[in-house]
Amino acid sequence: MSFRNRLRLFFVTIVVAPMLVIAVALYLLILSNESGKADSEFNAKRTIALRLYDEAHRRAMAAGRAIATDVPFATAIRRNDAEALQTRAGDLVRRRGVQRVVVARGTNRALVDVGNARATFPAAIQLVDGRQRFGSLEVSVITPGAYAAEVKRLAGLDAVVAREGGEVLASTLPGAAKVDVPVRRPGGRATVRGTPYRTFAFVRDSFLGSQVKVSVFQSRAPLASSVRAKRARAVGAIAAFLVIAILFGLLISRSLQSQMARFLEAARAVGAGTLETRVPAEGNDEFALLGAAFNNMSRQLQERRDQLEQQQDRLYAAMDTIGEAFAHNLDRERLLEIVVRAAVDGVDADAGRASVRATLTDPFEEVVITGETERLKEAIRAVEAKVLETGEPSEAQVDDVTALSHPLRRDEQHSRVSGVVTVARRGERFDQRQRGLFHSLAGQAAVSLENIGLHETVERQAVTDELTGLSNRRRFQEAMTTEVERARRFNQPLGLVLLDIDDFKLVNDTYGHQQGDVVLREVARVLRESSREIDDPARYGGEELAVVLPGTDLDGAYNLAERVRAGIEALDLPLLDGMGSVRVTASLGAATLPGSADDMRGLLAAADEALYRAKRTGKNRTERAESSPRLQGG
Repeated sequence: MSFRNRLRLFFVTIVVAPMLVIAVALYLLILSNESGKADSEFNAKRTIALRLYDEAHRRAMAAGRAIATDVPFATAIRRNDAEALQTRAGDLVRRRGVQRVVVARGTNRALVDVGNARATFPAAIQLVDGRQRFGSLEVSVITPGAYAAEVKRLAGLDAVVAREGGEVLASTLPGAAKVDVPVRRPGGRATVRGTPYRTFAFVRDSFLGSQVKVSVFQSRAPLASSVRAKRARAVGAIAAFLVIAILFGLLISRSLQSQMARFLEAARAVGAGTLETRVPAEGNDEFALLGAAFNNMSRQLQERRDQLEQQQDRLYAAMDTIGEAFAHNLDRERLLEIVVRAAVDGVDADAGRASVRATLTDPFEEVVITGETERLKEAIRAVEAKVLETGEPSEAQVDDVTALSHPLRRDEQHSRVSGVVTVARRGERFDQRQRGLFHSLAGQAAVSLENIGLHETVERQAVTDELTGLSNRRRFQEAMTTEVERARRFNQPLGLVLLDIDDFKLVNDTYGHQQGDVVLREVARVLRESSREIDDPARYGGEELAVVLPGTDLDGAYNLAERVRAGIEALDLPLLDGMGSVRVTASLGAATLPGSADDMRGLLAAADEALYRAKRTGKNRTERAESSPRLQGG
């Protein structure tokens, strides 16, 4: 086969065939990417729709609890005065800004029904006084139309809200009410008036035991348009590249003929001692003659050079492997040990060591040592002192000993040196390649140590509340799960105290949220200082704090709660504007497992019930949990 035909085959194999494969892969990638982006966007938007429901239910629950504790309302319920209850409920609807209030006896019999009959997403509260049960209170703060409009405005999704049985309460998409969307199947498909949509539906409880179904829709038309546009651009780019590649290949093919003489001269130059290129020696054309001349002149030198290059390649490959391993190693001492040993071997040093300090004010401590450093210590001390002074990689020579040192830092925010890696040897000084290799290796180690510090910081922040410094709710849940399991396994009591700052909203409204943050931090400090080392104080949410008390019975939990309550009552916090001070109190509920409850959920409910009993009976007090809660949320 001639050189020209081989060149054409080479061009087809190396350029044309891969480009066709790339074109197919690019098309599939564009389609997959656009579909994935659309799915991710839809999932995020449907989450917003669910959260809007959760927010409406939360506000309804808060309004319901306020209505349930309204004295005239509760009095009318106890007296079974339907007329007074109807009148008070209507007044509360206007005052509380709710949409609908229903007082029911049983599951579907309304004693009182006031407000917008189309309102939905109610919160249900069981009305209980002592052991007497009156019925249930259902409160809604939103209409289907308002909810659908919020979903449209915040999530960009069309929504249909319908009662069970098919009655449509609200819709932002004409024609969508006729589509039956499967419940809890994200990424469903439907067509509304010729337009394809992604769909998702969920069902929630409504008034008097009924249910409503919410269906959301997102048009899929933009996805098809985007795929077509990107596909057209990709095809155009690949076609342009192929045209350019063909033209370029033709130019190269013609120019190679005129370069043969130059290649022959280069081969003779290599035979004289300059190794710059290699060519094949197969066939009977000019390239075969050039390859034969080149290989005949460079064969002996080639073997030696290949050996040296292989050794160097193995060395750098080993260094790269070690460097990549640093990024995934979270053991500081093991990491430094690898660094020092690899550095000593890599630069042919006699010995090396790594020294670090726990904090930036502590002295350095030697943590890793390789080789005998006694006869090299003066040079090592000199170079490490230079690193500490300048903060930069340094080299020092004392008599016939040369030392290299590289600084380590804890993280990017700390510019001061927190450690050093040093190597040294007697006799010949380190050359430029060895210095570069050492500092490259030590630099990768420094980055790895910074990553370890960042990893530890992230782990710590993941379980800590930023404002109070206490455990966050996630850590509190983990601690509760662990301690409940331990209490059951070893048959030991487990105490729980919930704390809520009295009238905290009044502090925020009167003095501002920054003053409220000061109050939260000081109350958290009192809770932390009153707790034992084995206890786990946490911010449970808002102005509500909690502390898990392993090995503590109800009396012990109550006593700790009283110490905390007294400490909070004694606080006298200066106002941020310097104009006086503010004092706060707290209500606390104490519960224990076993005794107050049989499981974690019951323990939380018992402590929460005791807390709200303390609120209802005057605030600034601690209540012990009873055997069962008096107020249950639905």
